[in-house]
This record gives sequence, C-alpha cells and structure tokens, in this order.
Amino acid sequence: MTRAGSGPAVGSDVARSDAVALLMVGDGVRPQVHPLGQIGALTARSLRSMFRQGEFYLGIFAPIMLAICFYVPLRSIFDAIPGVNYGQFLMPVICLQSVGFVATSAAMRAATDASVGITERLRSMPVNPMIPVIARMLANAALLVVSLAWALLAGLAIGWRPQHGIFYFLGFVVVALVVGILLAVGADAIGILANNPEATSQALALPQLILGMLSTGFVPESQFPEWIRGFARNQPISQFTELMRAFDNGSVSFDQFVAPGAWALGILVLVVVGFAVVFARGYRK
Repeated sequence: MTRAGSGPAVGSDVARSDAVALLMVGDGVRPQVHPLGQIGALTARSLRSMFRQGEFYLGIFAPIMLAICFYVPLRSIFDAIPGVNYGQFLMPVICLQSVGFVATSAAMRAATDASVGITERLRSMPVNPMIPVIARMLANAALLVVSLAWALLAGLAIGWRPQHGIFYFLGFVVVALVVGILLAVGADAIGILANNPEATSQALALPQLILGMLSTGFVPESQFPEWIRGFARNQPISQFTELMRAFDNGSVSFDQFVAPGAWALGILVLVVVGFAVVFARGYRK
C-alpha cells in the first residue's frame, strides 16, 4: 500500500491525515473496495475533521447563544401582551437559524476539501463521484441532529413546550430537518464551486443574517414598517417559520404547506442545478 509520506504534500497535519484516509479508500492497489466501505471511511474522516475543528461544539453553543441573544432583549416587547409566550413564538426561528449554521459549516467543509486538493484527488481514484457527496451529507446530518437537539433544549430553557401531542411535535421537527438537509446539500454544491472557504462563509452568512432578521421569526409581521411587510411575510424563513408554528400550535392545515412547499421545491431545483454544474465541471472551477 502507498505510504502516507509518498502522497502529495499538504500544508497541515489535518490535511496529511486526510490524505492517508483517502489513500486507504481509493488506492490503486485496492480498486475493489465496496462503495459502502468508501462511504464509511469518508464519513468517518469528515466526522473526525468536524471534531478537530470544533464544529460539534459550535453546533451545541450556537442555538444556546441564539436563544439567549434574542429571547432576553426581545421578551420585554411581548410581556405587555396577555397570553403570549415569547419562548413559544421564538422557538421555530431558533431551530431554523441552527440548521442554517449547519449549512454554512457544510459549505466551508466542501470548499476546504476542494481548495486543498482532496476533491481533485478523489476524482483520480476508483470512487463514484456521488460517494464523497453522500459521505459529507451523512456527516452533515449528524451535525444537524446535534444542533437541532440542542435548539430544542434551549427552547425548553426559555419556556417553549410541545403542547399538542407527538404528531404535531414530529411535524415541527421534520420541517426543521427537511429545511436543514436541503440547505446543507445546496451549501455543499456552493462550497465545491466556490473553492474558497473564506468567500463561501461570507456568501452564506450575509443572506442568512438578512433573511433571519427580516422575517416573522423574531417579531410579528405587524411590527415591521408597512412597506416591507410583504417581503417579511413571504420570504422563505418566514414561511418555514409559520409552518413550524402551525405544527406547534396544533392548527396546521393543507393550505399552510403550499408556500413553504414551493420554496422547498425551488431550493431543491437550485440544488440539482448546482450539482449538475459541479459534475459537468468535474469538480473544477
């Protein structure tokens, strides 16, 4: 088997250990490695990298800080409204912002792989092009579950409670998971195409911040200036937030799926187009 020292030079110990893992997956001496074995090895590599980079710790602290930073200063606005629990109101957007963090992390990981040559090396090995994507998605799913679990715990700490049975609670969680998976897959394609971790982070963080603050996740639509209410009401974060609130309130109906479903379908189309460009370019800019 090829020794680790004979592989391409890389600029850090992390990249060198990654190169060793990749050689074990796709070395020409072992061309018949089962695809499941390749997926397992690459997923394990991504998980180890996420632990080394502290992404799981950020996945824990991000929802906690979101809950604190928005609940504490904004709660006083709702204290004067009888019967309103701001923790209950805020909970959906805490979940959506948490899964948005996972998407940013996914994009940066894909961009890093592309920028240090890992992606290009995989193309020279007997590895199906979909296998690295699947492996990264499995790792992203693990981070998504961790981040969403801590978002739920943070919600419990600020007064949120599931109030209408297991079906509505599962619907609430499934909406957040579906949005998180769609965003993570799309972000993965963006990261590969960008081939630049810093630029990728900036490109994803700004839209997420703007859409989050200009949504009905933190304050009701009535609190926005009239000229921007249409945007605040109809943009995707608001639509996903309102669907989650409908599950949380036990009042979900078919009509409430239409707009969020249209946004989800639009995101899915962009994801497909993104990966079509990725594969057409052969993972190259």
